[in-house]
Amino acid sequence: MLRLSTRKILPVSSFPIRPLSTLTSSHGSLLSVPGSSAFHSTPSRGGAPLIPLIVLLKTSAAMEVVRTAGRIVLTIMPVILIKNHKTRRHLKHAALHGIPLSEEKTNTLLKRLRNRTLLFHLLFFIPGILFWSTIFASLERTPLTGRWRLIILSPEEEDEIAAQLAGPGWYQAVGDILSQDGPAQLIPPSDWRYGWVRDTLRELERTIPVLLNEKTLCKDWSAGGEDDIPLPPPADHPLRPRPRASEYLRMFTESMCKRHVAPVPHSIPGPPYSLLVVDKPDASNAFSYGFGPDGGGGIVVYSGFLDEVLARAPCEPVKAAAAPPKPEPTSWLSSLVGGIFGPVAPAPTHPVPTPEQTAELAILLSHELAHLVLSHHLETLSSATIIIPGVMSMVSDIIRVVIFPVTMLFGPFVNDAVAQLGKVGSGELEKVGEYCTSVKQEIEADVVSARLLAHAGYDARKAVTFWENRSSADCSSKERKESPSSSFKFVHNITGSKHPVSEVRVNSLKGELLRWETERRAQLRRQEVPKEDSHIVLATA
Repeated sequence: MLRLSTRKILPVSSFPIRPLSTLTSSHGSLLSVPGSSAFHSTPSRGGAPLIPLIVLLKTSAAMEVVRTAGRIVLTIMPVILIKNHKTRRHLKHAALHGIPLSEEKTNTLLKRLRNRTLLFHLLFFIPGILFWSTIFASLERTPLTGRWRLIILSPEEEDEIAAQLAGPGWYQAVGDILSQDGPAQLIPPSDWRYGWVRDTLRELERTIPVLLNEKTLCKDWSAGGEDDIPLPPPADHPLRPRPRASEYLRMFTESMCKRHVAPVPHSIPGPPYSLLVVDKPDASNAFSYGFGPDGGGGIVVYSGFLDEVLARAPCEPVKAAAAPPKPEPTSWLSSLVGGIFGPVAPAPTHPVPTPEQTAELAILLSHELAHLVLSHHLETLSSATIIIPGVMSMVSDIIRVVIFPVTMLFGPFVNDAVAQLGKVGSGELEKVGEYCTSVKQEIEADVVSARLLAHAGYDARKAVTFWENRSSADCSSKERKESPSSSFKFVHNITGSKHPVSEVRVNSLKGELLRWETERRAQLRRQEVPKEDSHIVLATA
C-alpha cells in the first residue's frame, strides 16, 4: 500500500500520503467597585490571556521548546544533586568528627541546601508542565466521530501547507510521488473512465454541506423502513472547518470585552477536490493526499481498481455512436471547408458502468473523501514529524542521562553503541505509533464514508460486502507473498494485534450500521409516545 512519512513539515513533497486501507484528513468575576460608584461594573480580563497562550502552545515549535527545556533541566539537575550531596556529606562529616562549625555557616549551608532542593523540584516540573500544556492546547475533537486527537500545528502553519498545495502545487507534489516508481501514465480527462470517476466524486462532494447541519437538513432520517436505504442519525459533533488565525484573534478580542462569540458562517474549504487517474493495471488501490482549498487536497485512483470493478460484473451494452443524420444540401464553400478538414469524428464508444459498479466506485471514493474531510493528513503529519519524534527524543535523553554514570566507565565506543541502539529503538517505536494512528484513521474513514454514501443515495450496507471481498482478496494475495518483515512482525507483536486490520474495520463498520438502526428505532419510539398519550387523553375525555 502506498504510504509516505518524512521528517520535514513545510515542503510540499514531505506531506504524508493517506492510503486506501490495509489493502493497501473563562469568564472572571466582576470587579468590586466603591459604593458611591455602584452604577456599573467592569468585566474582569483575567482569563483573556489564556487564548493567546493556547495559540502560542499550538505550534510545531512548542514541542521543540519542551525538548530544549528538558535538555537544560537534565543538564542542571545532576549539578544540583552533586552539590546537595557534598553539602550533606560535609555537615555529616563535621557532626561525626566533632569539627566545630559556626552557627552562621551552618545556617548558610542549610539555606543553600533548601534553595537548591526547591530549585530542583521547580526544574523537575517545568518540562512536564510545558509538555502537558502543549498537549492540552493541541487537543481537539474529530468531526463527526468525536475522537480526541492531537494536531500540533498552528493555523498559520496549516495555511502555509495549504498555500503550497493549492492550484498546480497538488499536481506537482503528486507527480513527484508517482515518479518515484518510474514515469506515470495518466488517463486524460477526455477518457470515459476519468469522467466516470470525476462524476462519482462530485456527486459525493455535494453531500459535504449536509454534514455541517444534519439536525436541520435531515429531520426525517428515521422515517424509512427496514427495507429502505438507511440514513445516519445526526452526528453529535458536526463537521466544522478548521479555525483560522483570524478567528483566534476575534475570539481573543471578544473575550477581552466579555462578549458572546457568535459562530462565523463558513463552508468547508475543500471541494471540489483534485483528481488524477493513473493508468496502472497492476495497482488496484487509491490514495488521498493534501489539505486545503483551491484543489490543495485530492484523490489518486489507479486504473487497476477500475478494471477489477468492471470485470467483476458485465457492463451494460456498449454505448454506440448515434447514426449520422441525413446530409443536407450544402454550399460550395462548406463543401470546400469540409473537404479540407474532414468530417467531425463521432463520439468514442465505451461500456456503460452499471449502478452496482458505480456503487463500488463510490464506496472507494467515499473512503478517501472521508480522509480529506476529516483532515487526517494534518494529524498524520503532526504525529509522524512532531509528536512521536519529539517524545522519543525526550525519552532517549532521559535514559542516556540515567545510564551515563555506567556507560562513561566504558569509554566513547559504548556510548556510541548505546546512542545507535537508541536510534534503532526509536525508529521501531515510531513505526508502532504510525501504525496505531493509521488503524484509527482507517476505521474512522470507513465510518464517515458510510455517512457520505447514505446522504448521496447509496446503500451504506453494501460497503460491508465490498470491504469483506477486498479483505478476502488481500489475504489470498498475501499468502502467495513472502513472510512479513521483522519490523512488521514487531509492530503487530508489540501492539498485541491478533486479528487482521481488515477484519477490525469490517466489524467497526457493522457496528456503526447497527447503531444507526438502533437509534432509528429509539427515535421512532420517542415520536410515538406523544401520539399514544394524546389517544389516552381523548379516550378519558
